[in-house]
This record gives sequence, structure tokens and C-alpha cells, in this order.
Amino acid sequence: MEAAERQKNRELPIGVFDSGVGGLTVAREIMRQTPNEKIVYFGDTARVPYGSKSRETVTRYSRQIIRFLRTIPVKAIVVACNTASAYALDEIEKEIDIPIVGVIRPGAQMAVEGTRNGRIGVIGTEGTVGSGIYTTYIRQLRPDVEVLSKACPLFVPLVEEGLWQDPVTDEIATRYLSELIDVGIDTLIMGCTHYPLIRSTIARIMGEHVTLINPAYETARELKGMLLAQGLDNPTPARLGEAQYRFFVSDGAQRFKQFANSIIKYGILSAKVVNIEEY
Repeated sequence: MEAAERQKNRELPIGVFDSGVGGLTVAREIMRQTPNEKIVYFGDTARVPYGSKSRETVTRYSRQIIRFLRTIPVKAIVVACNTASAYALDEIEKEIDIPIVGVIRPGAQMAVEGTRNGRIGVIGTEGTVGSGIYTTYIRQLRPDVEVLSKACPLFVPLVEEGLWQDPVTDEIATRYLSELIDVGIDTLIMGCTHYPLIRSTIARIMGEHVTLINPAYETARELKGMLLAQGLDNPTPARLGEAQYRFFVSDGAQRFKQFANSIIKYGILSAKVVNIEEY
């Protein structure tokens, strides 16, 4: 019976959540790196952005979403939001009995391994930058590193409006990033899951000598290793007609679906609206 129960657990989906659509960059990496896994994604589109909200509010929202995901149920949770990872992860980790992974630690680890001159830049929302969480993790790994952070609050709305390749985005990115260029960083963490969608703009402005760290990629890699280590990886490919990827939002399902289809090329057939305040 125990073997059958374990197999059943392995076939459960992974719960992934974000304040909106940015976490789809994390979901996309999980799909690429662990193609057998099922995913249930929740985007809190009614309450986005999280970056300007308080720690208490973000933690309350995160708890509600996790309660919803566990009704499905899921075998592991990925907090695909830098602000929620910064504010809520440590607390929630103590409260649940399934594995949970955030996006900050994996990105910090890769930045420390990648820097050559010991100067690492971090860009993110006001919440993520204000929390100092990347600096904390980086210094734990390597105390002598200089960490320079810059909040880029306009990047999220620009991405969500689809202005990925636009003169307005170029102009704002140049303003935000100029001070990081001036201090000579050689590694830059894109500390918000929306930012990989304007990676080419950020890379062009920063220049070839600056390595960009995409925490979405590193998080999917950490998740894969954790599933293997705990015997939770799904060895069975999805069956024909099975809904391998399911999407839920707190508002604006149609807009979410259009945006998601521009990021994930698996044909997102639907996104259901959930009244998340009930959880």
C-alpha cells in the first residue's frame, strides 16, 4: 500500500503561484526541465502587484493561495514571485508539510558562483529590493561581495502591457540601469519573474560584460533536484487528453489567457477564475 501511495503522490501536480503573469516564466522553465510533471498555476491577477504591498498583506495572500492549491491537491509548491519569496516563504515553510521552493535562493546562489569582480546588481520590485533579501542570501554565501540593488517598479506594468520591445521600455530601462552600469557590476540578478520577458533590452543596455541571472531557470533546476532527491519526480508522461497544465486566476481570465499564450507555447485552453478570498 505504501508503494502505491508513493506512486500516487508522484503523479500529483506541482503548485506554482505568482502575483500575476510573471510567474509564467518560472512555469515555462519547469515545463522545459521536467516535462513529465503536471502543473497547477495560480495568478493573483485581482491583487497584483505585490511589490508595493506590506509583508503582512503578501503573507496573507500567499497563505490563501496555498490553501487553494492544496485543495487540488499538489505535491510541492513553487513561490514564483520574488516579493512573496522575500516576505512569506520562511514563515510558510514552517506551516506546511510538503516541499516549497522560492525564487530568491537559487538566483542568489548562481550570482555568487558567476561573479568575477565581486560586484552583483539586483533589480526587482520595491518590496523585493526593500526587504534586502537578496543581499542577505548573497552575503551568507560570500560575505565579501558588494551588492547594489535598484527598484524598477515600472517594468511590471510595461511587461503586462506587452511593451517588451518598445522605445518607452528602452527609455525607462536606461534610466533605471544607468547607476548600476556606473558602479561596474559584472553580474545582474533579474529579481522579478516579469523581467526575463524584457531580457534582450536589459542585456543590450547593460552590455556584453554583464552576466544576467534568470532566477526562473535556477528555480526550475532546484525543483527538479529536490523532486528527485525526495522520490517525488513523476516517471510517467502525461496521458493523451489529460490536462497536464491547469491555470487559475483571481480576475481577468481572458486577458491572462492571451498573455499566457504569448509566453507558453503549449496552447493554454482556459483559465478559471477563483474567489481567492474564500480560502
